Amino acid sequence: MLKLAMSRLSVPRGFINPSLSLMSNAATTTSFNSLSSPTSSPPRIPMYLGLSIRGMRMGGKEIPDKKLVEYSLKYIHGIGHTTARQILRDLNMENKITKYLSKHEIISLRDAVSKYLIDCQLRLSNGLAIKRLKEIQWYRWKRHIQGLPGRGQRTH
Repeated sequence: MLKLAMSRLSVPRGFINPSLSLMSNAATTTSFNSLSSPTSSPPRIPMYLGLSIRGMRMGGKEIPDKKLVEYSLKYIHGIGHTTARQILRDLNMENKITKYLSKHEIISLRDAVSKYLIDCQLRLSNGLAIKRLKEIQWYRWKRHIQGLPGRGQRTH
């Protein structure tokens, strides 16, 4: 369906912004072969034959476009509430809905997010730290293997 719809589109090369992802929206597709009675409303023809542009990718994650930027940034692993507010404060950007950002604002936001340790790099560094503890047979790691608390909590 996606190949068929893409072949029918006559979109010039470079027209679609690479930061936007093109996704199939099966809920809005309509059947053109169905007969409609005169009393029913005409079938709603979706824009771009069932395709819609929903969001953008930033930091290896799909960012929702119907939320405020502050809350959208929290979808990236490694960025929380405080860090999202700090990024907006550093860029002097107002907190508005993500789909209303200009290209310049998106580029500056991506540059600011790339300065932080996020997603793959953060998971890799945490994995390496755990692996190091496992190799040196550290006390906390042994307690973790046994399923017991490792920070001095009581067990009774």
